Amino acid sequence: MVIYYDYDMLDVFLTDTRQPQLSVDFKCAPGELLALVGPSGAGKSTVLRCIAGLHAASHGVIRSNHKDWFNSSNNVSLTPQQRRVGFVFQNYALFPHLTVAENIQLASPDKTDVMMADTLLSKVRLHGLGQRYPHQLSGGQQQRVALARALARSPEVLLLDEPFSAVDKVTRRKLYLELNSLRRELDMPIILVTHDLDEAAMLADTMVVIHHGHTLQQGTPDQILHQPNTANIAKLVDVRNLFQGNITHEDPVYRLQWHHFSLEIDQDNVARNKHNLDKQTVSWTISPTKVLLHQRLRPSRGEQENPIQCTIVEILTLRGITTVLMKVQDCDDLIIQMDLSEHVAIRNALVTGDTITVSLLASAIHLICN
Repeated sequence: MVIYYDYDMLDVFLTDTRQPQLSVDFKCAPGELLALVGPSGAGKSTVLRCIAGLHAASHGVIRSNHKDWFNSSNNVSLTPQQRRVGFVFQNYALFPHLTVAENIQLASPDKTDVMMADTLLSKVRLHGLGQRYPHQLSGGQQQRVALARALARSPEVLLLDEPFSAVDKVTRRKLYLELNSLRRELDMPIILVTHDLDEAAMLADTMVVIHHGHTLQQGTPDQILHQPNTANIAKLVDVRNLFQGNITHEDPVYRLQWHHFSLEIDQDNVARNKHNLDKQTVSWTISPTKVLLHQRLRPSRGEQENPIQCTIVEILTLRGITTVLMKVQDCDDLIIQMDLSEHVAIRNALVTGDTITVSLLASAIHLICN
């Protein structure tokens, strides 16, 4: 295993001879929140435990602020207590026999610093609850105590291992807002492990997809969810509207042949993938939000751009967003998804069974040529 950590940037390169399939590589800057996503068993929590010193590496280096935390070549291995890491566990791991304040003080270098505990409790909006015990708190309050305890160590990096999974959705949304506000005050790398892609997209500056111990892609949430590097990544992050087609060259432009449609595509996208076009068959995707409805009351911009006729088979509205599943006409039950604002669906009187026309915007078609 090799992990390199620098004060100005958290660089992680991780391999383990005892687990040959383990190979993780990513970077996280101070003030940045990076989300590790991937299926259960992908190795996300193991990465956090390696940084914190809770998992013993077979070999390699972990370095923080130019100081070795672990270096197999010269037998350096600091204990977790000696590493400046704040860790919030999935089950919070609070000591039930200690008060809230005592739980926080226990993590501090000065275990008698009552003022520090009070300051951190105020920071996480739990002022005045220091003398309560964990069982007297709600799940959301326990999560805040765990965060305050992690910050009591004055960490250089903050690790969050699925910290919101044990609370209800209403509390979770409140905690999202609080973390988003708090992180502006924390000039340190923050790494969040989560299996919830919506959570990662909402909170993270950067996402890293891990599968079978390997880093598959690092990028912004938009890049990961709408411009995946491979079809496998697209499936792992549950990309909708993932299809296959063939690239055709109609001099001077390339087009995408999809069933009986010849679709206009962004030529810059083609240029970036020209070295792979000899394969001809490509995967491609388009975000449901970029599927453009031809409005019935007035013409839509882009109406002539890759128009296709569809029959609505399902309509679902949740929190102001209407998801429309449509069967593409004459394409053997091929389904495409469109997401639009609820008021647009109502204004156009969309109902199941309707035949509508949509456009697949060329600039939104993402080719996956590998």
